[in-house]
Amino acid sequence: MRSLEQWLAYQTQVHPQAIDLSLDRLRVVLERLRWRQPQVPVITVAGTNGKGSVSAYCAAILSAAGLKVGTFTSPHLRDYRERIRVHDRLAHTDELVAAFEKIEAARGSVALTFFEFNALAALLIFEAANLDAWVLEIGMGGRLDAVNVVDPTVAVVTSIGLDHQEYLGNTIEAIAREKAGIFRPGRPAVIGGREPAPVMESIARALGAPLKRLAIEYNYILEGDGWRYRGTQWNLPQLPAPALAGDMQFANAAAAIAALEELGLGARIGAAAVAQGLTQVRLAGRFQLIKPERAAPYWVLDVAHNPDAARVLARNLSANPIAGRTLAVCGILADKDAATIAAILADSIDEWWCATLDGPRGRTGDELAREVRGKAAGVHAAADIAEACAAALGAATPQDRIVVFGSFHAVGPALDWLETAGLLPPGALPEYTSR
Repeated sequence: MRSLEQWLAYQTQVHPQAIDLSLDRLRVVLERLRWRQPQVPVITVAGTNGKGSVSAYCAAILSAAGLKVGTFTSPHLRDYRERIRVHDRLAHTDELVAAFEKIEAARGSVALTFFEFNALAALLIFEAANLDAWVLEIGMGGRLDAVNVVDPTVAVVTSIGLDHQEYLGNTIEAIAREKAGIFRPGRPAVIGGREPAPVMESIARALGAPLKRLAIEYNYILEGDGWRYRGTQWNLPQLPAPALAGDMQFANAAAAIAALEELGLGARIGAAAVAQGLTQVRLAGRFQLIKPERAAPYWVLDVAHNPDAARVLARNLSANPIAGRTLAVCGILADKDAATIAAILADSIDEWWCATLDGPRGRTGDELAREVRGKAAGVHAAADIAEACAAALGAATPQDRIVVFGSFHAVGPALDWLETAGLLPPGALPEYTSR
């Protein structure tokens, strides 16, 4: 019998390509497994940036309402089990192993990708868990993403930006078309962003999917220290500010509420549950602040890995000024636009440590430093994230802050290093540090 680690290593070898967008293979395997579409409400969330936050708000509010919710997200930061949450816990190792064994027995000669194994395991675990609702985050694109094998009750598309062009297309319109592939006939289509791509609206109308657009069918209004949500069914005044930091979080929270009000759950989700979910939501790596207990610089962890996310990070840093300097630990994959990201953040960062990220999509610290030096000053190369974190901390004063960004593959190892260095406050990330 394979262990979880052995299963994960095996799954990287089954398909000759790491990414092969298609729903055909999954449908074959699901038919053999006699899997059927869920009989409970499902929210599917796609987008270039913000989909993790929207998914987290949906899950937190549903949980606050006393509902059992399954949440599927990707990638993970420190523990593979982060991807599949069953109500208030991570998926158990034995649940994953049992699901993988069923998938392996059913697939025969069908070559599945690593992510397809992941998505299929989530569907089997959720099916067996007797849940009240599912929240599913698209991995890449939408139309041909493995998650899109599930028919959602409500589909959400957050922001659209240039990312994964080699798979989704080289224009905003092409990428938006792929994202809109999660819309379903007659099912609400929630669109975040105040300037949505027209093609998404056209696709929704052609399907007869009721449109819910930010600032049109739903909106958020800042009111003092709080805010108001107005939608097609709910009018919620005096909501608390979202627990996730950053100015974009009001729009993300509003998109989540816009989806929730369409689930047909009626009074099961009240204003009190919405408020509780907003304040209790947690999501590592999204402008996450870590302040060590002893006098030391504080850390900002953000998985920003494309130009649009870098712009949001720059705004958030500007909105939270400090007395000292801002130092960066940066790791960016080779298929990302590092030069543009560096140019956007050049005025926000005083000194850079560029770290090597391993793997087939990795980039060395020296290569990244050459890209960044063309846009910013004070640039160093590091062998890995741990070395970069140690060097940045050594150069920092207690008045400074250290920003770790560029990829999940940068933030995850940074959390590991912070824990080893004794800089991760107790209980800061119990769901990730417990095994």
